Amino acid sequence: MMRPDTPLSRPMTPLERPLTPQSRPITPFGRPITPQARSENGSFDRPITPHVKDTAVDDGVTPIHLNIDWSAVDFDAIELPPGEDFGIISEDEEEELEEIQTETGFGSVIVVDNLPVVPPEKREKLEGVVRKIFGQIGGIRENGLYMPTDPETGKTKGFAFIEYTTPLEAQTAREQTNGYKLDKSHVFAVQMFDDFEKYAKVPDEYVPPELKEYTPKENLYAWLMDKRGRDQFVIRFNDHTEVYWNDPRQGKPEPVYQRSFWTENFVQWSPMGTFIATNHRQGAQIWGGPSWERREKFHHPQVALLDFSPGERFLVTYSTHEPSNPRDTQKVLLNVFDIRSGKSLRQFQGSADDFATAAGGSLGGVPWPVFKWAGGREDKFFARLGRNAISVYETETMSLIDKKSIKVDNIADFQWSPSDPILSMFIPEGGGGNQPARVTLMAIPSKEELRQKNLFSVSDCKMFWQTSGEYLAVKVDRYTKTKKSTYSGFELFRIKERDIPIEVLELENKNDKIIAFAWEPKGHRFAIVHGDGPRPDVSFYSMKSPKNTGRVTLLTTLKNRQVNTLYWSPQGKFIVLAGLKAHNGQLEFFNVDEVETMATAEHFMATEVEWDPTGRFVATCVTSVHQMENGFNIWSFHGNLLYRLPRDKFYQFRWRPRPPSLLSAEKEAEIAKNLKKYSKKYDEEDELITAEQNTTLKEERRAMIDQWTEWKTNWKRCNEDEKVLRLALRGDDSEDEEEFEQEEVEVEEIIDIQEEVITSF
Repeated sequence: MMRPDTPLSRPMTPLERPLTPQSRPITPFGRPITPQARSENGSFDRPITPHVKDTAVDDGVTPIHLNIDWSAVDFDAIELPPGEDFGIISEDEEEELEEIQTETGFGSVIVVDNLPVVPPEKREKLEGVVRKIFGQIGGIRENGLYMPTDPETGKTKGFAFIEYTTPLEAQTAREQTNGYKLDKSHVFAVQMFDDFEKYAKVPDEYVPPELKEYTPKENLYAWLMDKRGRDQFVIRFNDHTEVYWNDPRQGKPEPVYQRSFWTENFVQWSPMGTFIATNHRQGAQIWGGPSWERREKFHHPQVALLDFSPGERFLVTYSTHEPSNPRDTQKVLLNVFDIRSGKSLRQFQGSADDFATAAGGSLGGVPWPVFKWAGGREDKFFARLGRNAISVYETETMSLIDKKSIKVDNIADFQWSPSDPILSMFIPEGGGGNQPARVTLMAIPSKEELRQKNLFSVSDCKMFWQTSGEYLAVKVDRYTKTKKSTYSGFELFRIKERDIPIEVLELENKNDKIIAFAWEPKGHRFAIVHGDGPRPDVSFYSMKSPKNTGRVTLLTTLKNRQVNTLYWSPQGKFIVLAGLKAHNGQLEFFNVDEVETMATAEHFMATEVEWDPTGRFVATCVTSVHQMENGFNIWSFHGNLLYRLPRDKFYQFRWRPRPPSLLSAEKEAEIAKNLKKYSKKYDEEDELITAEQNTTLKEERRAMIDQWTEWKTNWKRCNEDEKVLRLALRGDDSEDEEEFEQEEVEVEEIIDIQEEVITSF
């Protein structure tokens, strides 16, 4: 840290000086830097006296001295009732809290080193230059620029402290100004003030870590070994989160794990079901294994959204922060974490305007997910949409491919192929209508353009990839010649075929509105909901014609259905035609192979429909958007209601995903061909389970009969014991009711008398 242009005897900078309790002479803004002086938002505050209740400065309350001799308190003798902590932080929580305070106590302060050493007459000019450079990045607090001077010479010491209004602005300043070249001799070295104390704790001598005895880890995939092949799901209601086995034979779910206040907003399964993520004020955490222990934590204060990479290697976290200037937009912060180590590999930050685009759903103008992951589970690339560009990053270095974004003028949206690193991009019309809109396919990382289709008179465009990446459907809304209305059609790309041929599909009635579109998973068919009335039609198409000529074919059209959403089974073949919202939960279970309706049902006010990963069961839910009928129903794939589970203030239902099958497509086809042969074994097991259930039911009924017989016997014995007493009271020992006479007695009783004088006219 020694500079050649300064004497060897100059005072050490904060980067050189060890930060110990005895060596804290650096007092930015004239106040001592102590752990007690840190406020929650990272700004400097007044010191707090130990063992004194800290009260607001302007609330008029006198500080209360507790006068407790803590040295005389035996903490080991204190015992708390089971399950109660009275707000006392546990060792794990205390360690986590201390870590967070250490990192963010001075989170709004940066230290700028390698500044020029100037005499007192030039100090004001230097401060103006520094304030101009760093004030462009964020708001500097009042008296937030402190430049220490040598008391003997009056010269500056070559470094300065700058306090911003928010930690996000300070982090941005560090990233953007570290290495800034003021002149040939002065290149800024900018660090966060929090880093000094962290590095000061590093011992001078290396101490090798203790070797711990190896303990085998839990199997994170143990849930896949269930002998009955059941699936799990998680629900969240009130302040409770519960994980269950789906057990339709028992007519109810089997509890696996439950916990109150497990998360603050939501829970989220990883794409292959290995982990479940929870979010908290300090950041996100993932849990897994038979014990449901915490596997890793990711520090990101005020995290609002999470997104896993398809291969579960990375986790993206998102948060927004209010700017110091009300005229500015919200600040956005994203972290890309390594899931196994919990380390932040890359951080992205800026204003909401920097991340806002016109495409996709958004949170405060920012589309989510901000980053989209390339197809497949290799997790090699991820990308985000910018202004006139797509920024594609490679995960190996967490940097842009070829160190630059892909320039695409006027780009509106893009999607990744689910199976390959191929981008599909939509570019609207440009040049005042002189340049046609187009859809382009590009291979990554070569950036080779695979196919392009020009489109004319386009008002909107949506892209739908088939799950195996074999087909791409582009829904194009076009203007009519009068420009007063639009009509819809489809451009269908055959990705796996030579030269990627394209077919145009237009509905028989061009005026029909496209309400919903969905590809069949692992198949070649797709469904469209179209129409203008309250009861639209549903049409099914195939990308393979009977003669295999490679043309799209209409299979069938279902007329006048109460449907606005499509839910294909993950295995294909079956589909649920759901009428949610305005249709109040109408359900139709349809077999596309046989072109027949298997069942129709209703789940009143249903808001969600979700298939389990095997395609055997369907869950329909009513969440807390409605105040009544909250809970969920479980149905078989052909529409039989298996059981219900009502829950007040119901927020979430999520099936636990399964990892991809280890079997090849040929092996799966062989099993499907010989399914009857394999099913005998499971049919026998099902019969045994049914027999056990019947035996259990018989035993329960027999126990109820025995209980009734015992009660009746006891009643008769009691009746015989009281016979003498009844004879003495009644004078007759007969128990026959016909021998008794009933006499009715009428009693008249005056309740109230009122006298009223009536005046005659």
